[in-house]
Amino acid sequence: MAARYGTYNNTRTGRRVNSQGQFYVYGNTVRRPETAPFREHETRRRQPKKASRQVKRNRNRAMSISPAYAVFLAAAAICAVLVCVLYLNLQSDVVCRSENVTALQEELANLTEANDTRYNAAADSVNLVTVREKATGELGMVPSSEGTVIEYDSPDGDYVNQYSDIPENGVLARSSDVSK
Repeated sequence: MAARYGTYNNTRTGRRVNSQGQFYVYGNTVRRPETAPFREHETRRRQPKKASRQVKRNRNRAMSISPAYAVFLAAAAICAVLVCVLYLNLQSDVVCRSENVTALQEELANLTEANDTRYNAAADSVNLVTVREKATGELGMVPSSEGTVIEYDSPDGDYVNQYSDIPENGVLARSSDVSK
């Protein structure tokens, strides 16, 4: 078939072309097209410019840490750690004191309840009539009457200092308006 038409070899691609311009490929695989070898352009590779000594010195100075800056950073880090430690210490104290306050409040509630219970039991066990009879009968006390009780305001507090003995009749002074 292809032999009937005139063919010529294309040496560049390795294909045969018939007179009608159609390509025939011989073999069971398609050949890869040959690519032209990569030629590096003959442009010069630019070499980096050499930096001056001053530029190098400035770069090194910028990359390094000065001793003053290192001391400052160390002091700042130490201060930060101290602040954190103090904060945690204070937080621990607050929690401990809060627990202590809670325990004391529970103890106060228990003691108040026990005190109220004992007070009510003592108040219920005392009969005022029995106390009056015992005071007048066994102890010889006399009930107060009008004129035997002297009331006055004490600016110093809740107690009175006694400077002399109390007389037998129990009356220290009488007011003038009390009838005899």
